[in-house]
Amino acid sequence: MSIEGEIARTEAHELHRALGPWQLIALGIGAIIGAGIFVITGHAAAAYAGPGVVVSFIIAGLGCLFAGLCYAEFASMIPVAGSAYTYTYATFTQLNPLLGRFLAWFIGWNLVLEYLAAASTVAVGWSGYFVELMAQLGIRIPASLSSAPLAMNSLTDIGLTGAIINLPAMAVIIIASTLLVVGIRASAQFNSAMVAIKLTIVVLVIAFGLPLIRSENLTPFIPPNTGTFGEFGWTGVFRATGVIFFAYIGFDAVSVAAQEARNPQRDMPIGILGSLIICTILYILMSLTMTGLAPYTSLNVPHPVFVAIENAGPQLAWLGFLVNVGAVVGLASVVLVLLLGQSRIFYAMSRDGLFFTIFSDVHPTFRTPWIGTIITGVFAALLAGFVPLGILGELVSIGTLLAFAIVCAAVLVLRVSVPDAKRPFRAPAVWIVAPLGILMCAFMMRFLPGDTWLRLLVWTIIGVGIFAAYGYWNAKPPQWVLQKQPAE
Repeated sequence: MSIEGEIARTEAHELHRALGPWQLIALGIGAIIGAGIFVITGHAAAAYAGPGVVVSFIIAGLGCLFAGLCYAEFASMIPVAGSAYTYTYATFTQLNPLLGRFLAWFIGWNLVLEYLAAASTVAVGWSGYFVELMAQLGIRIPASLSSAPLAMNSLTDIGLTGAIINLPAMAVIIIASTLLVVGIRASAQFNSAMVAIKLTIVVLVIAFGLPLIRSENLTPFIPPNTGTFGEFGWTGVFRATGVIFFAYIGFDAVSVAAQEARNPQRDMPIGILGSLIICTILYILMSLTMTGLAPYTSLNVPHPVFVAIENAGPQLAWLGFLVNVGAVVGLASVVLVLLLGQSRIFYAMSRDGLFFTIFSDVHPTFRTPWIGTIITGVFAALLAGFVPLGILGELVSIGTLLAFAIVCAAVLVLRVSVPDAKRPFRAPAVWIVAPLGILMCAFMMRFLPGDTWLRLLVWTIIGVGIFAAYGYWNAKPPQWVLQKQPAE
C-alpha cells in the first residue's frame, strides 16, 4: 500500500488531521521552550560550562539542525505517527524484516524512555515554579506535599527525604493527559495559547535584560577546568551540550504528530525546522542574558531565570512575577507536548503489532488513542510524584541522541536502497549533513555520565525481553511502501 493509501485508510476512523504549519511550529516551540530555559540552562552553566554554556547551545543546536534536516526528509516521505520509530521501521524492514523490526523496537523503546522521563522531569520542575508562584500570591504549599519522598546521591545511594508526595507535579500531568484524551484540536489550541504567553515572557527578559549584562559576569567566558573531566574548561562546555540537549527534544514531538497534520508532506518540514531555528536563537540569547546578569555560580537553582532577574536589581524587579508566570505556563505546555509524543509512539508501535493492541485503540468520539494516553499519564504522574529530579533528568538525553543518530543513518540507507522514492523535502548535501549529524550525536553521548549509560543498558535489556516475548511474534508486515517519483 502506498503512503497516500495508508493515510486515506486511517483518516476515516483513526487520528484526526487538525494541525497546520503554524500549529506544528507552536507544538515544537511548546516542547522546546520550557525546561531548557527555565531550569537546565542555570544548572549547565553553574556545574559545567559557566558563560560558555552559550557555546554549548550553539553546538547542540547545530547537531539538532543536522538531525532535523534528516527528520524533515523522513516526515515528508512517511507522514504517519511514530517519529524515528516509524522511519526506522520503514527503512530497515524493506532490507531485512527481522532487523527492521528489532531496530524499530529498539528506537521506539528508547523514545518511550525519553518522553516518559522527560514529561515527569518537566512536571517536577513545573512544581517548583508553581510553589514559588503560589507563595508570591500568599498561598503556602508545604514541602511534604510538593517534593519526592525519595532522594538519590548515586545509583546505589537512595534514601528518604521525609516528604510524602509531589502533588503539583502529579496534578499537571493529570490535567495535560485529560486535554490529550479530549482531542488534538483542543490540545493544540491550549498549547498555542501557552506558547504565546511564555514567548512573550522570554522576549521581555531578553529585550530588557541584554542591555544590563555586566562584562565581569562573562569573564572568563569559559572558566578554567577544575582538574576534573567535565567540570569547566572545554570538556565542561562539551559535557553541557549533552545535558542541555534535553532542551531540544521538542522538535521530535512535531514528527510524532505527523498523522494529525492536515498537509504533512508540506507542513512537517516547516514545523520541524521552523521551531528548531526559532528556539535555538532564543536559547543562545537567553543563556547570554542569564549569565550576563548574574554570576554563573548562583544559577544552580530550580528557578535560575528568576535569580538572574533579581540580581539585575530594581530595574528588572517588575519582571520577577511575570517570569514565574511564564515558567509555570511554559513548563505546562512542555508536559502537554511530551505526553502527546509518548502516547503516539505507543500508538505507532501497537499499530505495527510490536506492542500491546490496547495502545492503538482510538476513541470513537475524540479520535485520540485514549487508553494509551491514560496509561501513559498514570505512569508519568507516579514517576513525577515519587521519584527525584536527579534520577529522571539523566534518563532523557542519551535515548534522544541515539534515536537522532539512527535517523541520520537511515536517511543515507534509504537514499541508496530506494533512490527513486518520492521525497517532497530533500535534506540538502545529505552525504555531508547526515554523517555530521551522526558524529555530533555520538560526540555528545560520549560526554554523558557513566550512570546514564548504565541506565540505558538496563532499560534496553527490559525492552529486548518484551520484544522477544511479544513483539517478535505479533509484528505485522509493513502496511505501506514508499511511493516512487513519477516518470518524467
